[in-house]
Amino acid sequence: MIFVTVGTHEQPFNRLIKTIDLIKHKGIIKEDVFLQIGYSTYIPKYCEYKRFLSPSTISKLMDEASIIITHGGPSSFVEALQHNKMPIVVPRQKKFNEHVNDHQLFFCRELHKRGFPIKVVEDEGSLYNILGFNNTHLQNKFKSNNKTFNSDLESLVNELFNK
Repeated sequence: MIFVTVGTHEQPFNRLIKTIDLIKHKGIIKEDVFLQIGYSTYIPKYCEYKRFLSPSTISKLMDEASIIITHGGPSSFVEALQHNKMPIVVPRQKKFNEHVNDHQLFFCRELHKRGFPIKVVEDEGSLYNILGFNNTHLQNKFKSNNKTFNSDLESLVNELFNK
């Protein structure tokens, strides 16, 4: 199953929802797709969807998903990483009236440039290409270092306060 989430920002993200729906319709995506569409006004015809989901439902869907596609809000793609999945991140863009500015685009580009394990997709054509080819590389699980980082940080803080 592919899980797509656009978050809770009040502007529609029709570009992403419509693209995924059409890719599914054309048979490029063979597996089931579940879309969290938020305030999008495009209503999917070929994919299962809900406007909003509880945090526990999102977590469950991310756990079950072979591929996770998110908007450029950090909480969504970081959660995908916490589920040991490398997300495809499609930043909302101002020119499409998806957000008030392009902060998601600039932020995601910078993270990608610094080696953060996300696949940034800026246009629909790239999304077609990524999902249309053998996408097993997208299904590889990402190994998170969160536990090690947190443990090392805790040790450092304890060491600083115990001196």
